[in-house]
Amino acid sequence: MTGAFWMLIAFGVFLVGLIVLDLVMIISLFRPGDERKQLIVWKASAFTLLVSSLGLVYDIIEAIINGEPVAVNPFVKLSVIAMVYCLSLLYFKRKHGD
Repeated sequence: MTGAFWMLIAFGVFLVGLIVLDLVMIISLFRPGDERKQLIVWKASAFTLLVSSLGLVYDIIEAIINGEPVAVNPFVKLSVIAMVYCLSLLYFKRKHGD
């Protein structure tokens, strides 16, 4: 087995992980809960929106400085958003005792 084969396997595992993170994000947004759970989801969502917005502003500024058209890869952005949301959700759950 070559190194390229193992890289493809690792990439496939990474993609499956991202799909799971996306599903966790969507389910947690639609699942009803008490006020504490809603606060946790609200804080995680607000932090994720902040990070996503700052990332897009960074991409725009970088494109202006380099004189290139803005090229945003939606796969990368969705992956980062899912990871940031899940990590911040875990952080706020731990902080607020869930």
